[in-house]
Amino acid sequence: MKDLLVVYHSVTGGSQQMAQALMEGAASETGTRARLLHASIAHADDVIGADAYVFATPENLAAISGLMKDFFDRCYYPVLDRISGRPYATLICAGSDGQNAARQIARIATGWRLRPVAEPLIICTHAQTAEAILAPKTIGAADLNRCRELGAALASGLALGIF
Repeated sequence: MKDLLVVYHSVTGGSQQMAQALMEGAASETGTRARLLHASIAHADDVIGADAYVFATPENLAAISGLMKDFFDRCYYPVLDRISGRPYATLICAGSDGQNAARQIARIATGWRLRPVAEPLIICTHAQTAEAILAPKTIGAADLNRCRELGAALASGLALGIF
């Protein structure tokens, strides 16, 4: 049985909805266990114990969220050279384009020598005013389905030994 670790942070609910949909997709496949952990409680041992990863974050000021950055800061050196070659994917709930947040995670994953197995899945809410940015988010059904499909593909690829 392979383990998929999904580490997320969410303030307005968007990236949490995306991560939960991904978990639903992963649960539809056999041979893989998926665990969803909030970035504030995920630790190096969780990372070391997993076979693959999904990092889900909101885009905050064109960057990953502070708590997601804290997760990477706490775990980076304790897992360095212990997870090389493992697969990962990224979910980003963005207000604009999410590309810089995706680049930040890719740079960290490169340092860990992780292998990207999907393009970053960026869902843009187009929230551009203070009110819209701070408002609770509702991710549309089509976008949540994209997250489910990614979860199913990751879990299936792990179970079949493709990744």
